[in-house]
Amino acid sequence: MNLPDLTLNKQVLSTIKLALDEDLAGGVDVTSVALVPEDAVVTADLLARESLTVAGVDVAVAVFEAVDSTIKCEVLIADGSAAELDDVILKITGPAVGILTAERTALNFMQRMCGIATMTKSFVNEVAGTDTMILDTRKTTPTLRIFEKYSVLCGGGDNHRMGLYDRVLIKDNHRQLWRGGDESRLDKAVVAARERFPNVVVEVEIETEEELKSALLSKPEWILLDNMGPADLKRCVEICGGVSKLEASGGITLDNVLDIAKSGVDAVSLGCLTHSAPSADLSLEMA
Repeated sequence: MNLPDLTLNKQVLSTIKLALDEDLAGGVDVTSVALVPEDAVVTADLLARESLTVAGVDVAVAVFEAVDSTIKCEVLIADGSAAELDDVILKITGPAVGILTAERTALNFMQRMCGIATMTKSFVNEVAGTDTMILDTRKTTPTLRIFEKYSVLCGGGDNHRMGLYDRVLIKDNHRQLWRGGDESRLDKAVVAARERFPNVVVEVEIETEEELKSALLSKPEWILLDNMGPADLKRCVEICGGVSKLEASGGITLDNVLDIAKSGVDAVSLGCLTHSAPSADLSLEMA
């Protein structure tokens, strides 16, 4: 699995600093400083407390190192890999006060990220054997999008647009406010978007076969099929004939995602991957 290195991203490092500042508020870990010998050196294990897909281990390492550069970390299970109950994902050695200070922030990032990766993996496994991609959406936690979308990659999913800047996505509200007039002429909306942003992928959301046929006149790169069942999706795939890639969205769960994929759509997008994934259960134990 070819994953980007989050720790090279300035936004990631800045967010880690903000998270530590939130916990320390410019001070120290008063409990650890009060009770733990300053010269105490320990080894700790970061453990999986359930079966999960690992995501964010390098972020956790960055948290420990940001607190104390003398802390040494050994990654035993890499991002994108499976961990089982009581597996050691990360081994940390260094000053006890520093490790305890970093512990909760490191776990908070990883628990959230592993939860997203694990849910994504369950959807990816469900559609295995089809050619349908599992995509995320922009329904992410503000300021944490880069972490959450990276976690989707760890689970074997793919990223949709990162933000409002890297893809045109024409939705119902845009159509109602479109300066071009007739909102039923989606082909003209596609042309208008391309004229303004010629190097950006254009996607159009549609709800009916008639809207699909209109959009196809201008051959957008992607068409989003909103809240359709498998039969309607299959019909849209036939009408499209490969002219544009098709994305299904809305009302999709683990129970029906395989039927949706079997319709022949190129992708399924799921807001639940980032807005509803439960945090994974992790703990830090002194070895």
